[in-house]
Amino acid sequence: IFYRDNWYLDAYCHTRKDLRSFAVDSIKKAFITNNKADEISEKQLQEVFAESYGIFSGKANQRAKLKFSPERARWVANETWHSEQSGVFDKDGNYILEFNYNKDPELVMDILKHGSNVEVLAPAGLRKRVKDEISKSLKNYSSLNI
Repeated sequence: IFYRDNWYLDAYCHTRKDLRSFAVDSIKKAFITNNKADEISEKQLQEVFAESYGIFSGKANQRAKLKFSPERARWVANETWHSEQSGVFDKDGNYILEFNYNKDPELVMDILKHGSNVEVLAPAGLRKRVKDEISKSLKNYSSLNI
């Protein structure tokens, strides 16, 4: 798959004994074997590779709920964060975006790039992770006397 300007190979990982996405530019070597490939059902592929947000595959086990400011809402409302996302404008012009995810590293980065124009409403664990990252970032500027 081509995702965010990078190529990935979705395949079975013999080390992890599970389906994974591999960054093609990180594959060091490949070789041909005489082993027969296993057939994976379309349902299983969908659950692993399409159900969750971003490049981190796996069955979704959490639901993100984000609130974007009216200033940012008009752009975010036209973005696809997940194929099965839902989004609505509230009475104040904020955009409320919801989607399922499994692991949050990529999601936290994407939230942080919106700065003060986004608030994580749910789940509490994601809200805390974003808050902790913001707190760590602020420490980088603690010596500034502005």
